[in-house]
Amino acid sequence: MNDHDIKELHHGLTEEVSPFTEAWRIFKKNRMALAGLIIFIMFFMVAVIGFALTNGDNPVLDPAKVRLSEKLRSPLTPVDTEMIRPADYPVFGFYLLGTDDLGRDIFARMMQGAWVSLTIGFVAVGISILIGIILGGLAGYYGNVRIRFLPVLGIIVFLVSLIFWASGQNSMALNTFIISVVLSACSLLYSVMSEKGSGVAKKLDFLFFQTINVDSLVMRFVDVMLCFPSFFLILTVVAILPPSIYNIMIVIGLTSWMGTTRFVRAEFLTLREQDFVAAANAMGIKDISIIFRHMIPNAIAPVLVSATIGIAGAILTEAALSFLGIGVPPPHATWGNILSDGKKFLFDAPWLTYIPGLSILIVVLSFNLFGEGLRDALNPKLRKK
Repeated sequence: MNDHDIKELHHGLTEEVSPFTEAWRIFKKNRMALAGLIIFIMFFMVAVIGFALTNGDNPVLDPAKVRLSEKLRSPLTPVDTEMIRPADYPVFGFYLLGTDDLGRDIFARMMQGAWVSLTIGFVAVGISILIGIILGGLAGYYGNVRIRFLPVLGIIVFLVSLIFWASGQNSMALNTFIISVVLSACSLLYSVMSEKGSGVAKKLDFLFFQTINVDSLVMRFVDVMLCFPSFFLILTVVAILPPSIYNIMIVIGLTSWMGTTRFVRAEFLTLREQDFVAAANAMGIKDISIIFRHMIPNAIAPVLVSATIGIAGAILTEAALSFLGIGVPPPHATWGNILSDGKKFLFDAPWLTYIPGLSILIVVLSFNLFGEGLRDALNPKLRKK
């Protein structure tokens, strides 16, 4: 071995590898996860292209164009130029994926459905991740802090106001919301008076006695939410609310944050005992800065894995709701309602079932494979091997 080889070996041993580079090295070794990532990127590109081609007053691909003379055409069937006006021709001059019972182009509807599925997946998971990080961070960092009675009552009244609002009882929702705001204002005023050592605050101690701690409150709420079957809870809420793509996003997000909360809480319980958190507290850094600048970036790895798999779950939930007829309303085309429309023609036009069904299968499987690979790559125990 010459001097050059020795220098190269020494450089390789002393080279510092970033966590991202090391995670990418581990991720590349998992061929199934890499295939899932490639399919995810392709799905993202198809969804964006579909949004660009199917929107507007005169879209390139019109998923709502009805051609009754061309109904139930099989894939790759050329357009009947004698029965269809040139303005109603499909973009390729033939029906790439066939037509449905109203003569609508399945390819155009699948392209629009890809964007709807992607949007619902990302927005719903974004809502669940936001709620999970907030509640999990509070439970993990302030776990032993006890909450006084009136703030707990204010939270309960606020949740009741949300229930009234979701059920359409706006007057009751407004009244309970005002009560929750008044209780919160009283709690804030009491805290300020207590810090100043006011005698009035001592006389009001009986109204602000300590009850449950933060960790128990959050985790018992998580346990209550987990007791309800998520899909049936979503069915109930969707049946109450008016049909809307935005309501679907919000409902899925509000019923899928429990796993993220548990992940973040577990990470915070570990991180708050670390030296850098103790040093930050000793330096007088505010709690909110410690949480958002120091702890959340270190606890984000399991959240990313949960988000990736959660997108697949959200897409599958939306498809199931649309298949049952209570999902995204017309005129939006989704893979679920395409599948629902095709079940009546399973033997006469099987492509109406197979095309959206296989698309849902492939996309959901790719997200799950990508999430599993990401979990392995971000696992610190695997990096040491």
